[in-house]
Formats: sequence, C-alpha cells, structure tokens
Amino acid sequence: MRLGQTSLIHFASRFLASILGFISTVFIGRILGSSGLGTYYLVLSMIAWLGVITKFGVPGAVTKRVSEGESQSAHTIAGISISTGLFIIVAGCVLIFRDPVNNYIGYPAAEFVVLLLFVNIAQTLVNAVLKGQQLVHISGIFNPIRTGTRSVVQITALFAGLGIIGLFAGYAIGYALVVVLGTYIIVRKLDQISVPRRTHFQSIFSYAKFSWIGSLRSRAFNWVDVSILGFFVSTSLIGIYTAAWNIAVFLILFGGSLSQTLFPEMSSLSAENAQEQVGDLFETSLAFAGLILIPGLVGATILGERLLQVYGDEFSQGAVVLSVLIIATLIQGYQRQFTTTLNAIDRPDLSFRVNAVFIIGNVILNVSIIPFYDIVGAAAATAASVAISLSVAYILLSSQIEFSVPTHEIAKQWVAAGLMGVVVYIGLSLEETYSLIGINIVAVLILVGLGTTVYFTTLFVISARFQTTVKDNILM
Repeated sequence: MRLGQTSLIHFASRFLASILGFISTVFIGRILGSSGLGTYYLVLSMIAWLGVITKFGVPGAVTKRVSEGESQSAHTIAGISISTGLFIIVAGCVLIFRDPVNNYIGYPAAEFVVLLLFVNIAQTLVNAVLKGQQLVHISGIFNPIRTGTRSVVQITALFAGLGIIGLFAGYAIGYALVVVLGTYIIVRKLDQISVPRRTHFQSIFSYAKFSWIGSLRSRAFNWVDVSILGFFVSTSLIGIYTAAWNIAVFLILFGGSLSQTLFPEMSSLSAENAQEQVGDLFETSLAFAGLILIPGLVGATILGERLLQVYGDEFSQGAVVLSVLIIATLIQGYQRQFTTTLNAIDRPDLSFRVNAVFIIGNVILNVSIIPFYDIVGAAAATAASVAISLSVAYILLSSQIEFSVPTHEIAKQWVAAGLMGVVVYIGLSLEETYSLIGINIVAVLILVGLGTTVYFTTLFVISARFQTTVKDNILM
C-alpha cells in the first residue's frame, strides 16, 4: 500500500506539472506560433543531448548507491564532483563553437544553452539523491513547483513582449527554485557529511559507465526525432510535432512514476537476494504500466484533431503524428519497467544492451524515414525502435528473474478502453452534428472527462485487482 500511495503522489505531482506545462505551451503556440515553439524546443533538445555528456550516467549511479544505504553523503559528493567537471568542459565547448550552435538553432542562444544546461544538471542530481533516499514522492512534488514557476514566468514574459528570452528566463528560474528546496531537504536527511574517497568515485563510475546509456536512451526517446527534424523540416513543423508530443507525454507519466517508485524498493530487495519479491514487484509494474496509456491511445485517436486545435488551427494537421507517438509511448511504458528492473538488480550492463539497441535503431530509422515522411516518419521511427528494444529487454530480463506477463489484467484495460472509445465517438459525433457546445476546448474537456469516467468505472467493475488497488491506496 505504501508503494501504491507513493506512486500516486508522484504521479499526481507530475500530472499537475504536465498540466501547467501544457498551459504554458498553449500560450507559447498561440503567441509565438509554431515557429517560435519549434525554436524553443530545438534549444531544449540541445540541452538534453549535452546533458547526456555532462551527467554521464552519474544521477542513476547516485540513486543506486544512495539507495543501498552506505556512505550516502560521500557518494553524493563524488557524483556532484564528476558532473561539475564534465559541465565545465561541455560549457566551454558550447561557448567556443557558439556560431555553429546559433546557426543550427536559428537564434543566438549559445549563452542561454549554457545557463539552462547548468540548472538542468543541478536539478537532476538533486532528484537523483532524493530518489535514492526513497523520497520519490518529494521529488515528484517538486515537478509542479518547478513547472508552475517556469510557466508563470514564461507566460508573464510573453505578455510583456520578451519573446523567446522570456521562455529561457522562466526555465532557469523554475529549475533553480527546486534545486534550492531539494538541497535543503537532502542535507537534513543525509548521514554525517564525509569527504569521498577514491573508492566512492570508483563505485559511482562502475555503475555510471553502464547506466549512462539509460540517460541517452531517455534523451533519444524524447529528442532524437526533434534533433534530426531540425536538419530536414521547418521550425513550424517541429512546433506541430512537439505540440503532439506534449500531449503524448501526459500519458506516460504514471508508468514513469511507477518505475521510479519501485526502483529503490527493488534495489534494496535485490541487495538482500530476494529475487522472488523483485519478480512480484515487476509483475505489478507491468499490470499497471498501461493503465493510462491504453485509454489515452484510444481517446487521442478519436479526438486527435480537436486536441491539437487547442494550440491553434495550424496544429490540427498533426493528428496522425499524435496517434503514432502515443503508440510509441505505450510501448515505452512497458519497456521502461524492464530496464528499471534490470538496473535495480544491479545488471546495468544488460540494460545497456537494451538501450543501445533502441538508440542505434532510433537514429538509423529517423535518418532513413524523415526525409521522405517528415514528422509522421519521425513518430513512426520512434515507435518501431522502441518496439524492437522491448523484445530485447524481455529476453534479457527473462534470463535473470522469473516472472509472468499479467495478460488478463492488460486485456481488461483494453476492454474498458474500447467501451470508452465507443462512448467518446458517439459524443463527438453528436457535438459535431448539432454543435451542442461550440467552443472547442470546452467540448474536448467534457469528452475527455466523460471518457475517463467510463473507462475507470468499467475497469473497476471488471477487474478485481484494480478494485483491490483502489481500495488499498485511495479509499482507505
């Protein structure tokens, strides 16, 4: 029950953060247009890729070592030291090569890239320590604080006429705030502060040398397509693509919260050689990984154009892209549970192989397909590559622990989503035929609310496991 409640708190926090981010993105799209939104996300994609180099798997290693309960402060300081050194090198390169950086982005943003990279790294390290201390719910609560602050500053700056510079300022302020708050909590909970020795650096590096590709995989899933699109299509199309991606991101939040909550628990059990219990937790994660993604795919396929029109009429052409991206996030939702478990049982080398397959496949497919199919090709390439990596992950984890896929529970989620889809489709048809509401965003919210109610009510009736979970974690 504790794990379920922690997952719900973390998910609710991230969901609120995404709502706030969505609102901010809508304002950006409506005020700066798809081109301005595309420029902003090109900067974020560059920060994501540079972050892979500067972090080099250190946050994942810090979470793992801190979660083991020994020399927490020494491991934390060792991790921060490594990332700081890497940041200085990367920041120097960005400033030296500022002209190519600015030409790629189409905006003089090199100095802003360095600033945003710094606050991004600091926030990631703070989150890593909190997760290792099994304070996942606290790190989750920081998400809406960060995003809310960022959104308020960005929207205010847009109305003040600061344009893209205001977007960068909001990003920096939002991240810096949670770094300060998180550091305060960490210092209070850490054991006696101790200077790291060589063994602590080696311990961080021994895990990071494999786990860094997990960060690279995450960045590849989120940013390979955007980065490659930057070479082939206009910033306007990139803006449409990222608007669709922002909607898809809503649906993967719960699976991410589940995996982050279970990781320190699995890691602790694995350290005690309780492999059977690790397998049970993994099966639980699979049972609920698609809880929101499955109905999300059905609903977005029906309401895709209307959802994207919230950003502006020009964005509605991304409806097909939205459906394909949600398929990708659905597959990713399950794949993430596999790689999280591999890392938790201290087999980052196997997780490395899974992630390497995804990254290589994603790059090859994106480069091959985007020139011919633009943003639809980018979405399809991401979905195909993550599907391949899921197959590899299944094979590798099967060789380490015993588990069974809860197919019956997943099937019940599809049944509930199917009934939901019928109701939403009928509601949409009536609204379009008789213009019952007229205002698009109001109609979308009503249909989404109706679909959500039908889905969860149906699932509660047909799934005893879901009933038990709700009663244990919500109704008590």
